[in-house]
Amino acid sequence: MQILSRYLTRAVWLKIHLYLALGGGFFFALIGLTGSLNVYRTELDTWLNPQLQIGQPHGPYQSLDKMLAAVKAAHPQRYGSWTLELPESPDRMVIAWYEKPQETYFAYYAPLMVAVNPYTAEVVESRFWGQTAMTWLLDVHTQLKLDSFGWQCVGVLGALLMVSVMTGLYLWWPVGGDWRRVFALRLTQGMMRLLMDVHRWLGLLSAGALLVLAFTGLQLSYPQILEALTGAEDMGHGNNGKPVLSTARTNSRPVRLEEAEFIARGPFPRATLRRVTTPLGEDGTYRVNVRQAGEVNQKHPFTMVWIDRWSGHIKTVRDPNRFTRGETLMTWMWPLHTGEALGAAGRFAWFLAGLCPGYFYVSGLLHWLHRRGKVQDRPVPWHKLRQAGVMGLAAAQGLWRFALPYAQAAVQRARPLVQALWLKGRQWWAARR
Repeated sequence: MQILSRYLTRAVWLKIHLYLALGGGFFFALIGLTGSLNVYRTELDTWLNPQLQIGQPHGPYQSLDKMLAAVKAAHPQRYGSWTLELPESPDRMVIAWYEKPQETYFAYYAPLMVAVNPYTAEVVESRFWGQTAMTWLLDVHTQLKLDSFGWQCVGVLGALLMVSVMTGLYLWWPVGGDWRRVFALRLTQGMMRLLMDVHRWLGLLSAGALLVLAFTGLQLSYPQILEALTGAEDMGHGNNGKPVLSTARTNSRPVRLEEAEFIARGPFPRATLRRVTTPLGEDGTYRVNVRQAGEVNQKHPFTMVWIDRWSGHIKTVRDPNRFTRGETLMTWMWPLHTGEALGAAGRFAWFLAGLCPGYFYVSGLLHWLHRRGKVQDRPVPWHKLRQAGVMGLAAAQGLWRFALPYAQAAVQRARPLVQALWLKGRQWWAARR
């Protein structure tokens, strides 16, 4: 340990922090910016495509079978399995997913997305993943548009970002206990000094969020690491476990979508339907995803029921209430990374945290160039900063007005979850005592 501490001096940690920033800072900034935008991916996609929003939702939904029939009528040449994803709010469309369309068959991930009005069972629009603004940005965020290689690179960048944040915290800690220096915000000593003071402040405020985002991002790229540590299997995001096949004889009266949903509600009568996947092939089964009260995953719940398409029997069930602690930990990775597990306030905090690496990269690069004599210092342009502040305040007010309805809805949805977690925490504490 003495040898290690002798070599890992403050100067060495500074070099590690510097080289990580120069080598990976641009990618940290790019992934952070695209991640911030994707926090509100659904809202921005609806804003960019107003035809996907239902102006005056009224009446009950049409049956799932009618919706699927409309999708198949619009795409009669597409055979195989479809997934109907139910919307989270009454003014949005049902999305029918077709995983491997012919047009993008050889792409890494480019399913067909068919928007269906649930009140009329009309097909509104068909789009391919990666060919819309928000899905393109999400591909940049998750795999830098480099397919599987990029997916792995993003995971490595997540690990490097964790190292960068931790070295930054180490360098922030004052030498000799001079706390006034590390908390200083020197406004009259030039732009470079002010940039680095803000750099330290933002680094301290965003360190916790960035560590969580980097760790969960690493896990989403390499789920097998945490699965091996926790003993969980097939728990990565989007992993639906091993295929469940039908064992009943084929007949002339297969189970319909509505019937499959009804059967799936047997074990979970109070759950909310999220998606239904139709059988693939003669021995395929229905997979029905529902969300139980208290599940942290809003869009991708882990409660699943597989139903035999010929007999209507339940083949198997996946119930998060019976998960091990390791499996439960795995269920938190995606909603923690997206912020949906933290409600509206958490999503906004994640949005702000994703913007910070961009500032760190620009301010750190300018400081490094200034130290090398490539950039000259200058006085702080207070008149321009005031103008920027006024514009920023107006933009923040507009963003708040835009996000307020979604925030209020998220608070209402999160209330039962918080109450359930509080009750479980009290039960666990009572059992420990």
